[in-house]
Amino acid sequence: MTSVAYAAGPAIGGAGGFASFLPLILIFVVFYFLLIRPQQKQAKQHQAFLGDLKKGNKVITKGGIYGEITGISDSALTLEIAENIKIKVDRSSIAGPQVKDDAKGAKDKKLKTSGS
Repeated sequence: MTSVAYAAGPAIGGAGGFASFLPLILIFVVFYFLLIRPQQKQAKQHQAFLGDLKKGNKVITKGGIYGEITGISDSALTLEIAENIKIKVDRSSIAGPQVKDDAKGAKDKKLKTSGS
């Protein structure tokens, strides 16, 4: 003899196929908008920055070296890091533009004065 609960089981499980994938789809959508898309946008901006480099730009390398571009080739840049001291670095080792110290100094002053 079969019970009523056993007979009703397969009818309920039929709709569970798509419903079980819905949370995975929602998680992927959230990851796309919160992680993948912003990272791709940042990578495009960095590639555009590397493409627009020219002599005289002040940059910082990924190793933390500040310098001014004095020479450019397809894959390498020559940076002057001090007077008459030049180094050659790969273009991909450039992290970004050198930010002005005035902006940082003003922020530090504001923090010091507001804390007193």
